[in-house]
Amino acid sequence: MLHKHLPKWIAAMAAAFTCAALPPQAAAAYPDKPVRLIVPFAPGGSTDILGRLLAEALHPILGQPVIVENKPGAGGNIGGDFVARAAPDGYTLLLAAAGPTVINPSLYANMPFNPAKDLAPISCLEREHNLMVVTKSMPVKNLQEFLQYARSHPGKLSFGSPGNGSPAQLAGELLKQQAGLQAEHVPYKGTGPAITDLVAGHIDFMIDNMPALLPQVKAGSLRALAVPSDQRATAAPDIPTFDEAGQKGFVVMAWKGLMAPAGTDAAVIERLHAAVVKALQDPRLRARFQELGAEPLGSSPAEFAKQIADETAWWGKLVQSTGTRIQ
Repeated sequence: MLHKHLPKWIAAMAAAFTCAALPPQAAAAYPDKPVRLIVPFAPGGSTDILGRLLAEALHPILGQPVIVENKPGAGGNIGGDFVARAAPDGYTLLLAAAGPTVINPSLYANMPFNPAKDLAPISCLEREHNLMVVTKSMPVKNLQEFLQYARSHPGKLSFGSPGNGSPAQLAGELLKQQAGLQAEHVPYKGTGPAITDLVAGHIDFMIDNMPALLPQVKAGSLRALAVPSDQRATAAPDIPTFDEAGQKGFVVMAWKGLMAPAGTDAAVIERLHAAVVKALQDPRLRARFQELGAEPLGSSPAEFAKQIADETAWWGKLVQSTGTRIQ
């Protein structure tokens, strides 16, 4: 109890320090204002598509709007760094993907943030199929015909990606290594522009996230050859895996997750994790994810942290083997 003879300003300061020492009550009321969901890539890609679906699903669960903001650039590092530097109060979150969290630390000579230390895992939302597609004008109907065509036209083909060092580029480089191909990489500023040029025939093929590419396949604008997964995608059961198509051992899956700035209160992390799990149990959201080629997960923060550590090591070896490096 404050002494009644203390000056008022000293008593006020003492009371403030006493309140600050108490357990925070903010987490119990969280959230009491809109939440920003940072998508570190341009609109039109799978991160943006799935992020907007998640934001819509979380709104009624959290009782506050979840506002998507695109902050593209530097392979996702600009958006990732923005969240890493944000106040750890649960009101600025990252729609995480492999690029800025597990690939870029090995790829960029100067990372603006450390994903393992500066971001707090909440949940891996989904495991996502990639898809290899070619232009409709290419005279191939399946993966083996493509490989034969590419080998007979060394250095004549080009493949696109959302940018230098992106998972799509590394997948293309890995295929070149494993299949003995020569092809030029053409980087774009996002998946959307790359798909536009692919449909127009300015580039020849692409390996990228299924949610962005499958609608083009269904519309007849692109031809799908195979999925680099260990099993066929629910969304496209007629498209074979690379193993089934004759190129053994080519597996490159994608994923999306939710992360917060490091230091975010554990109660807020748990609140967000519970909201994600509830959202992913909604049959409508699950069906929409699966239609796009994403298999819903909803892993725990600890499981997601282990996944990030394991994949950082795996992608690091791939980056080293391809010789890809960004200053």
